[in-house]
Amino acid sequence: MRVVIAGAGSVGRSIARELLSHDHEVMLIDKQPAAMRVAQVAEADWLLADACELSSLADAKVDECDVIVAATGDDKVNLVVSLLAKTEFGVPRTVARVNNPKNEWMFDESWGVDVAVSTPRIMTAMVEEAVAVGDLVRIFTFHQSGADILEVTLPPGSPLVGRRVGAVPWPPDTVLAAIVRGARPIAPSPDDTLEVGDELLLVTGSEADEDALRRLLADAPDERTATPDDEPQQAVESPVPAPEADDDAPLQAPEATDDAR
Repeated sequence: MRVVIAGAGSVGRSIARELLSHDHEVMLIDKQPAAMRVAQVAEADWLLADACELSSLADAKVDECDVIVAATGDDKVNLVVSLLAKTEFGVPRTVARVNNPKNEWMFDESWGVDVAVSTPRIMTAMVEEAVAVGDLVRIFTFHQSGADILEVTLPPGSPLVGRRVGAVPWPPDTVLAAIVRGARPIAPSPDDTLEVGDELLLVTGSEADEDALRRLLADAPDERTATPDDEPQQAVESPVPAPEADDDAPLQAPEATDDAR
């Protein structure tokens, strides 16, 4: 795979080294002579040029690359590079770095961005995932589809603990993709029982009701009343003493007490 990286700073060079270690062909472009630290990534091709100019992208043979990565520290530059790569050169895949989370809304297909990578957002999600138990944490958003990957760790007392996966009434457009139990990932089946400390990875569509999911996690209905296939509850003994039986009276079903209901 041939990858062109716009921005030869520390981020761009790190990406280049990783790609080269996986046997990909990499070119780094930067307009700053100080960024031309060729010796640090000697296996890559280097080009001293402005990636926002069509002539520079043509010199880099962007039309022959499989992916372009806009990894500069300037969101405006990353947007322009992505747009030119997609519209002028037909690059199949564009990946853009988001430096300011407030600009993230612009990094979509209208600007030629296939994948937006927001380092601040990812770091925030990782921090929240590490410290938040019982809270829904957004791990990643797919910008083309608008789908999200969400994570929640089941705390003690969670209404989902002890319930079967197939008995949980997940909201529409919400899929339980994986359960991480300890160090072991589990592909969930309807008969798996959720346990304290389970990390649930959920994929939600762009129109999924996240509030409904939060309500489910906070106050899930009783599994026995939610699933008609479950075994019926045993009758609860009435605390009121039963009257003496009359041998001639027909048998009648006892009235259920409030506790039994």
